[in-house]
Amino acid sequence: MSVPLTLLGLLEREPSHGYDLKRDYDTLFGRGKPLPFGQVYATLGRLARDGKVVVGEAEPGDGPDRKRYVITDAGATEFETWLGEPVAAEPHLQTVLFTKVVLALMLGRDAERYLDTQRAAHLARMRELTEVKRTGSLVDALLADHGLFHLESDLRWIDLTAARLDALRTEVTTR
Repeated sequence: MSVPLTLLGLLEREPSHGYDLKRDYDTLFGRGKPLPFGQVYATLGRLARDGKVVVGEAEPGDGPDRKRYVITDAGATEFETWLGEPVAAEPHLQTVLFTKVVLALMLGRDAERYLDTQRAAHLARMRELTEVKRTGSLVDALLADHGLFHLESDLRWIDLTAARLDALRTEVTTR
């Protein structure tokens, strides 16, 4: 999971304080593994250093003064590029792809297009593995089968998620 890019996506929705970003990240993506405050602020610091966010004036709060972070054009461009790229086929695809789908829905983007792009990437990889299976040794064929089974599972997840996009959109945009 890319924490910096996920934070950029949350900031594209609206300028936010670090505390609010952590809360939203943990609620949507950190199930079982919340993001440490130190990582949030270190990541925001690097994003500011790299010109992807700007830090607003300190605002009084219940505790220490808070700073509101705002995404820059450079940050928005990087986020948009990342959001549109298919995820490399791997066993933990759903984590990153789920994040992209939720952020796309939250931001009013075409999440189905991202799922279609991912489906096409998986089908291309399946064709490659099928060729390895056809021409390779038994070891190659077994490894290709392993990859194919994972890709088939991912494709089922993509189809199931595509069928539930309206319900998911409602759930993630009413927070």
